[in-house]
Amino acid sequence: MLEVKTPQEVLELIQKEFKPLGLTEHVPLAAALGRVLAEPITAQEYVPDFDRSTVDGYACRASDTFGCSDAIPAILNVAGQVLMGEGADFVLSRDSCAYVPTGGAIPKGADCAVMIEYTEDYGDGTVGIMKPGAPGMNLIFRGDDVFPGKEILPAGRVLTAQDVGALAAIGKTSVPVVRRVKVGVISTGDELVQPDEIPGPGQVRDVNSPLLTAMLTQFGAEAVNYGIVVDDEQLLRQRMQRAAQECDAVILSGGSSVGVKDAACRIIEGMGELLLHGIAIKPGKPTILGKAGNKPLIGLPGHPVAACFVAQLFVLPLLGRLMGQKQEDYTVTAELTESLGANHGREQINACHLNREGGKLLASPIRSKSGLITQLAGLY
Repeated sequence: MLEVKTPQEVLELIQKEFKPLGLTEHVPLAAALGRVLAEPITAQEYVPDFDRSTVDGYACRASDTFGCSDAIPAILNVAGQVLMGEGADFVLSRDSCAYVPTGGAIPKGADCAVMIEYTEDYGDGTVGIMKPGAPGMNLIFRGDDVFPGKEILPAGRVLTAQDVGALAAIGKTSVPVVRRVKVGVISTGDELVQPDEIPGPGQVRDVNSPLLTAMLTQFGAEAVNYGIVVDDEQLLRQRMQRAAQECDAVILSGGSSVGVKDAACRIIEGMGELLLHGIAIKPGKPTILGKAGNKPLIGLPGHPVAACFVAQLFVLPLLGRLMGQKQEDYTVTAELTESLGANHGREQINACHLNREGGKLLASPIRSKSGLITQLAGLY
């Protein structure tokens, strides 16, 4: 019998037993997407660095337009115009205005911009304003977005496209990020053949190595495939030891159940410390977690669906812990479209399709067994 831990106990164990690696590197801004920020980014300048208009129209003093209307426009003298990419090197006096394009600089003395749709050019150097302005209307002021000392992004954040844009805005072209955690992936089993081979009697293609490699890559880790190892304890130990020497973590799939030929538990314990053998979930109960130093050694079930679920629920959070990644779980509550049975004492994990009907979020379970990976294709 396996001495199992609950899913929450496993997540707490991960936080307790593993620390961030703390290894950083600098990458060009173009390569920063999806990387984990190693340190907070603080602005050293103003963005924008000048007061600017958010509309095409006329910059003016709001007080010069108070009380105007279509019937009684405010008549202002055109003091000049501002060109895109150039500064406004003049000052507006009372009863004057200046044409500004969207994004253009605002001359000193102006405190609002009136959209061109509410103005009329009389052709004699004057413009009629038909809608009153208000101080600050249609303007962005210097430092509205960013000012020196403002924290733009916190450490541990996985950088998005919007984050890359914000970094570009403050001139950050070299970004400090956490080095990608390097993970060795091994599949074990006499029945496994490579995906490009034709399986013989009793054989199946290795699904877990490509599946786990793809999941790790998508998560932001560096996956190294160490191939298939037959059920030979000495060969498996050698491959595990090599992967542990060359990587920050090792994932083994298959060989995690209690059985005569299942040597994974003995090997992991011999390489360091065995932290758990068994999680109270279905599928995925015979999962192993150990460590050699601060390097996780993970034994996943051989069935692809079980391996996929355990990797999603526990392995990725563990790797995020190693990379110092800030992680948040997002959950939704949905109504089952049909009843599901569950084993006593184990948390059941079921894939489902989510659909919204009549204001309700409905979860339609995907009926599958732990070895039928194609049932999950197209879910995400």
